[in-house]
Amino acid sequence: MAWIPTYDEALTLLQSYNQEPFHLAHARTVSGVLRIFAREMDPGREDYWAVVGLLHDLDFERFPDRHCVAVREILEPLDIEPAMLRAIVSHGWGMTGADVEPELPMEKALFAVDELTGLIGAAVKMRPSGSVMDLEVKSLKKKFKSPSFAAGCSREVIASGAERLGWTLEELMEKTILAMREMESQGCF
Repeated sequence: MAWIPTYDEALTLLQSYNQEPFHLAHARTVSGVLRIFAREMDPGREDYWAVVGLLHDLDFERFPDRHCVAVREILEPLDIEPAMLRAIVSHGWGMTGADVEPELPMEKALFAVDELTGLIGAAVKMRPSGSVMDLEVKSLKKKFKSPSFAAGCSREVIASGAERLGWTLEELMEKTILAMREMESQGCF
């Protein structure tokens, strides 16, 4: 029977491959946003979505040149559930050599929010409050339109992610900001 790790098991696995505080925080952020998105998109599977978010960059720190490819070599011997592995690999579509296109709702959501949470995090650091609580979509769109701001966050992937979900860019930004506000209000970061 395929393994579906609990959140705690996934966190332990993540920490065995990643030690950089930024990577660990990013994994928790993506995990939290996916958990919140699952409430609307796949009720009852919030924990599952959160585990996928937590593990999405499992291979990044050790294998940056093989990101979304090396993760198969790590997770397949552990007999991880194939749908979970598929979702993890799919978030690198078009960027990392990943050969799985995001097609299912969870895959599309992960693809969309991975880069966007990075952009939002960078925007928050520039705010006097240092908080997502007062970040508005209008302000984030200005940052989005400035290619030099958080240049490592692919605007093309973010826009493509919104399109894949059937949402406007503004809807994706708003839903992600709201999810991150909820997380902040609960002391998640």
